[in-house]
Amino acid sequence: MASKKKTIYSGSRILCETLIEQGVTDVFGYPGGQVINIYDELYKVSDRLNHVLCAHEQGASHAADGYARATGKVGVCIATSGPGATNLVTGIATAMLDSVPMVAITGNVPNSLIGKDAFQEVNIVGVTLPITKHNFFVSDVSELADTIREAFRIAKSGRPGPVLVDIPKDVQVATYEYEPQPVVDYYPEEEADEADIQKAIELINKAKKPYIYIGGGAAAYGMTKELMAFAEKIDGYIGCTFMGLSVLPDSYERYLGMQGMHGHYASSMANKDADLIIGIGVRFSDRATGNVSKYAKKAKIIQIDTDLSEIDKNVKVDLGIIGNIPTSFKKIMDGVNEAKHPDWAKMIEAHKAKEEEIKQIDLALPREHMSPRVIFDIINDVKDKSTVIATDVGQHQMWAAQYTRFEAKRRFASSGGLGTMGYGLGAAIGAAIGSGDKTVLITGDGSFGMNLNEMATLAAYNVPVVVILLNNSVLGMVRQWQTLFFGQRYSNTELNIRKTDFVALAKAFGVNGTFAKDEKEFRKAFTKAMKFNGPSFIEVPVDKDELVLPMLPPGGSVDDMIATKEEAYNR
Repeated sequence: MASKKKTIYSGSRILCETLIEQGVTDVFGYPGGQVINIYDELYKVSDRLNHVLCAHEQGASHAADGYARATGKVGVCIATSGPGATNLVTGIATAMLDSVPMVAITGNVPNSLIGKDAFQEVNIVGVTLPITKHNFFVSDVSELADTIREAFRIAKSGRPGPVLVDIPKDVQVATYEYEPQPVVDYYPEEEADEADIQKAIELINKAKKPYIYIGGGAAAYGMTKELMAFAEKIDGYIGCTFMGLSVLPDSYERYLGMQGMHGHYASSMANKDADLIIGIGVRFSDRATGNVSKYAKKAKIIQIDTDLSEIDKNVKVDLGIIGNIPTSFKKIMDGVNEAKHPDWAKMIEAHKAKEEEIKQIDLALPREHMSPRVIFDIINDVKDKSTVIATDVGQHQMWAAQYTRFEAKRRFASSGGLGTMGYGLGAAIGAAIGSGDKTVLITGDGSFGMNLNEMATLAAYNVPVVVILLNNSVLGMVRQWQTLFFGQRYSNTELNIRKTDFVALAKAFGVNGTFAKDEKEFRKAFTKAMKFNGPSFIEVPVDKDELVLPMLPPGGSVDDMIATKEEAYNR
């Protein structure tokens, strides 16, 4: 067999060729002194590798993140040394806490100047060590191609996550032979212990009220069909974490939606009433469990995960299964008996009825502006199944999680673990470019103000994103806590002191802007925006006293759930 052709390239060109070799088609970044050689080579390969110039490195990191969530591919971002590299930190940490596969590439000063406080030198490897799955400092050009390949392998193997590769300037300039290689495969995952599989089968066969609880691990593997078949076989119901949204279609009758602090009433109550919880790729985080000492006292818990560190980390489980999640799950599904649990079905229907009652109580409340429920009803009516929903962080994020109806997987991009305000616009850009589908960003006036400079990117590349700004003139989620738990002392959460005209601002960036004051105007504006081949901006006023409900109070459990506004104010 003839050997593959070797070519002598600079380190910068080797980087570009290796990215292309690994299937990368889009990268997000911002040039600077210590990556100027890389950008020169990006110019030369622009017919094979598309670079999106963001307005800020943080926006680039969030774009790479949104790209990864919407496509399942590894997102890539590039930044120069010093402030360019540190501007990536928040985006890297966001990806780390949500297990998003990302490769962040940074330039650095030449090897000869490392450690000498040269201009724009930062030890970015040391800075990012706690917030990356792994990181690399490439000291020799001979190591560069294989390091990039290893970064991709690590980012997407097992529990995905971000990997940083720091490349000094002299390594970018130095030359070495490059030989193309295949796209790297995943590292093989260990298979679950057969004895544990049998224990899980026994527990499921004994259960009368099984609750299947899915999270980001299930989302990463796209286990839609398998989960539905499993629920049918064991006559169970499915709830999810925030990170598990859009794995299952909302139209599926056994799917109850998100549970936890701001979860659906039916899903949270089913979690509480279950006699067996089957956790698949979930962390049992504090936002999902509430007071751990009171969590799921009636149930035995099975936790299936690829990451050993997650077993028993937050909640003590009866059975932890470590191994490849789809493989483990298939063995369990094949082994369990078909079952019928009519009493469990009746209980679930009662919870659904109560949830509908809560919805009608909320819709009947007097308010100056549209109810968030009505806003999302219109969004659901108009958007397509393929539409990606991205959000920032705050009340609008939780309303999006509660009320958006998803019918296809990988249609939701939002910062869960880190809760990064300012995440949404960059992520929406990345998601739209990666998926090729219309993307809707749900944001608030607080979050939008943090990284609104990416509106320049939106306009420059004519990215098909509809930005919906729910404007209540407050930092809504913090203000909600101040209302309920801090005696209505609204310290620095009132944003009406700001004089920003958001519609005029959007137009100044080159994006069509509209203010929609009521249901009729919003439906018209959103329908038009969804048909427009480019970016649009819609501002919608929301009452500042709107609450995200249901809600578990701090230190509380499902038994302490606040379901209605009356309950919230009469605590």
